[in-house]
Amino acid sequence: MRTAAALLYPDALATSITLPMEILHAASQLASVAHRGAAQGQFRLLSTSAERAITLSSGLAIRAGEPLHDAPAMEMLILPAIWRSPDRTLRLCSELLPELRRRHEQGTLLCSVGTGSCLLAEAGLLSGRSATTHWNYFDRFEKRYPDVHLKRRHLITQSGNIFCVGSVNSIADLMVHIVELWYGKRVSRAVENQFSPEIRRTFQTAAFLEGTYTAHHDEIILEAQMRMQEQLANPQSVADLARDAGFGARAFTRRFRRATGMSPLQYVMQLRVGEARSLLLHSNLDINEIAWRCGWQSASLFSRQFRLRMGMPPRDYRAAVRGKRFIASASPSSAPADTA
Repeated sequence: MRTAAALLYPDALATSITLPMEILHAASQLASVAHRGAAQGQFRLLSTSAERAITLSSGLAIRAGEPLHDAPAMEMLILPAIWRSPDRTLRLCSELLPELRRRHEQGTLLCSVGTGSCLLAEAGLLSGRSATTHWNYFDRFEKRYPDVHLKRRHLITQSGNIFCVGSVNSIADLMVHIVELWYGKRVSRAVENQFSPEIRRTFQTAAFLEGTYTAHHDEIILEAQMRMQEQLANPQSVADLARDAGFGARAFTRRFRRATGMSPLQYVMQLRVGEARSLLLHSNLDINEIAWRCGWQSASLFSRQFRLRMGMPPRDYRAAVRGKRFIASASPSSAPADTA
């Protein structure tokens, strides 16, 4: 059984607790179908002290199961977003910092939301690591924790078994990712369809992940990568990217390859194919629209290049990963059934 918990403190934002809780509960229910209805997950609410009844600053009263110190081992611990300044919460939780370090050493996946990342930084768990926090606190966070590699351009960061999410809006993306890791793609797809908009930023697009092509420290190349990502539908030439970065095309290409292990053209093609795969999986957009959104001038060129890299045409890929085909103008009576 998968186990997760959230730590409650008075200034916590309720949605950063209830949204992960409901997503993981839904995933547990869906996964239980293959196990004769036996629950496949458990979510606990933990307090910062012996006091079980906690009233959040919003006025919502929540009862915790037990203090963090007394809680059994768990796979994931969520540190909710903090309303306004985190200083009061940092003072309140100062005695819990050794416990956070202990849980981390045990292998617990620690997930902070917004300025909940300050608790991880205070515990010394983010030193030398990549992290993010709420955008309004960027400057203060960077000043207070200069040894943390703050990623201002990413909504989610991962470093080892620590995830940081910049806002409550992005916690759903992370939870869908966790659900896929725990229960597989079938369950994560069903959960995502219930909790997320039809078209959203993918986890891979939003996240800074260790070991990926953005997990380097060349800020000039990272800025170029972000421009390539943001302008996917209207891609810049290597010459334009090089000029914006203050280099000649050859020098820029060499520096880009050193940082990422691939050329700018290879990287942008990877971005295009990745975004196309996401849109084929998560949207009803037709092939022409997906081609345009991903920077191809025609559906035929898109199909050829997609097939070259994925081994099948876009339509076949959509059918394979979703287990269903979409009819653009289907009436309720003729809508295709989900065969996943």
